[in-house]
Amino acid sequence: MTLEEYLKSHGVWHQLISKTETVHTADAARVSGIELRRITKNLVFKVDDKDYALLIVPGDKKVDPKRATEALGAAKISLVPFEKSEAISGYPPGGTPSVGHRTQMRVVFDKSLQGFDTIFCGGGSRDKLLELRTEDVIRLTGAVIADISTG
Repeated sequence: MTLEEYLKSHGVWHQLISKTETVHTADAARVSGIELRRITKNLVFKVDDKDYALLIVPGDKKVDPKRATEALGAAKISLVPFEKSEAISGYPPGGTPSVGHRTQMRVVFDKSLQGFDTIFCGGGSRDKLLELRTEDVIRLTGAVIADISTG
């Protein structure tokens, strides 16, 4: 099932935005004209060497590992290497959306993003952004909301 099919099957309002191919959120913000803090980083982490979790933080922030570990109730977490994350999420880095992943994962959504009615994330490929309602991301993923960003 494609990302768009997933969204339609769940009756989710969304908007795909074409852009120049990018990998990093700062570059996506620059080419799209969208504020960096509204474009999310969707990062796959290994949890306690067994499960995976998706951590969603604003593009202008970084994941605070200590707070993210606590939010997941884990002993340790580690960022999945760039070259391995696509096999887990189903999407290339720079195109990873906040919903609809190949592997079922726990999701932690940074509390600061709740201040936006909509957020932008990877649109399934490096040349698209996806605008979603914040409440839909939380509902579809069953996300834990926590203060997991820094900087």
